Amino acid sequence: MHVSFLVSFAFSVIIASGIQNYLSKMNNSAAQNSGQSFFDLKARTIDGKDFSFSTLKGKRVLIVNVASECGFTPQYKKLQTLFDQYKDKNFVILGFPCNDFGGQEPGSAKDIKSFCEKNYGVTFQMMEKVSIKGPNPHPVYKWLTQKELNGKSNASVRWNFHKFLIDENGNWVSDYGSMTDPLNDKIVAFAARQK
Repeated sequence: MHVSFLVSFAFSVIIASGIQNYLSKMNNSAAQNSGQSFFDLKARTIDGKDFSFSTLKGKRVLIVNVASECGFTPQYKKLQTLFDQYKDKNFVILGFPCNDFGGQEPGSAKDIKSFCEKNYGVTFQMMEKVSIKGPNPHPVYKWLTQKELNGKSNASVRWNFHKFLIDENGNWVSDYGSMTDPLNDKIVAFAARQK
């Protein structure tokens, strides 16, 4: 009877342990899936039109905050080169003008669009001017910088021309600071990748 009690007790412990492991896995899975989908995001284009990120399904995306009066502004040229080379391979660039860093994007949407087209021949999608810092960052930048939303990583945008990479399934891949050349090997490899 003593042996039978021990066997029964051991069996109960094993079952309880199994249930605990299962619940732990379920909680971890729920935490990983609690983020917001990239494809649920929305913004407006520089022309004031609604832009649903659901249209980006199946595409690799580079998102960059841009400014017209920054030391990094010449990166527009290389961003356009990157876009020209890989736009037919499901690669997209979204440029978000932002005046948060040094007040280097003071112009109107019309000014910004004209500057980009005239000086750099920009044809990739330019978006509305947004706020990234402060109490009310744009929802796209909340998603890009907060792990609880993107499910992958926290990030800090410190200046203009900070780059984020999002894969064709809407997964946050990586981010690169302003100093990173748009034609950096890792960014090019991402843009060139085929499904």
